[in-house]
Amino acid sequence: MPEGAGPRLVVAFDHGARRIGAARGDTLSRTAAPLAPIRAGDGGPRWEEVDAVVREWRPALMVVGLPYNADGSESGSTRAARAFAAAVAARYGLPVELVDERYSSLEAQSRLQSARAAGTRRKRVRKTDVDAAAACVILERWLSAQPVD
Repeated sequence: MPEGAGPRLVVAFDHGARRIGAARGDTLSRTAAPLAPIRAGDGGPRWEEVDAVVREWRPALMVVGLPYNADGSESGSTRAARAFAAAVAARYGLPVELVDERYSSLEAQSRLQSARAAGTRRKRVRKTDVDAAAACVILERWLSAQPVD
């Protein structure tokens, strides 16, 4: 982030074939909060749902997680996430940054299960919850790499 750029709102995505986890955060609080998952299918994401997120939150930039293999190599999922990121950049004219998301879903699931065990979460952990929490992890990784204003 350029010096003096000030606080910015950021939206992050955890791209998946069936669902896309989403989260929002900002560079001032450096925190992330989950958003409702975006449905996806053979035709790609439900763009009207992505449009609604962008309209509501008006981010300055977006972050997309890249699902590398454990050894750092790319897979079909990595290529699909790159294609999604390129489509987002073209559709909204906003900068899109890519973040290594290895193990973000495992970290997200662990966080949610720990919250449930501690009693701070009452609902059972669903796949959609994990997707949104993984988007939070991705956004938090991006935020932690940014210089402090």
